[in-house]
Amino acid sequence: MGRKQRGFSLIELLIVVGIILIIAAIAIPNFIRAKISANEASAVTSMHAVATSEIGYSSVYPQVGFSSNLSDLGPGAANTCTPTAACFLDATLASGKKSGYMFAYVGDGQTPSMAYALQANPQYYGLSGQVSYYADETNAIHYNPTSTAGPSDPTL
Repeated sequence: MGRKQRGFSLIELLIVVGIILIIAAIAIPNFIRAKISANEASAVTSMHAVATSEIGYSSVYPQVGFSSNLSDLGPGAANTCTPTAACFLDATLASGKKSGYMFAYVGDGQTPSMAYALQANPQYYGLSGQVSYYADETNAIHYNPTSTAGPSDPTL
């Protein structure tokens, strides 16, 4: 009688590792595409949230108009809302970074403010997103899949 084999041979282990690598090579690109799609959807939703918040902000604080910066739309201390912490957005979005996108906000510097511009660009092009977005006081969201979006780009 032959000796009883215990464990796996080197060839069997290499075959299993090879199969795992093939499955990973197929799954990882699909996972990255799904993550990019989710980040882009989150960015559009965030752009809508900011535009809606600006409408509410300018209604609550008509003497100020639109906010001076994105953080003014964020939460206040101990649930106290003021023109510089209006409680319209969550702290994450008000910080200017959410779901792989960086949000850049520019007010018009006037009092009362009658205009603003908001850009959302992927933090890492090709990994966290592929499309840039732009919105302003017209409440339309523009997109550009090749460079930074602006007011002359197509709307969603």
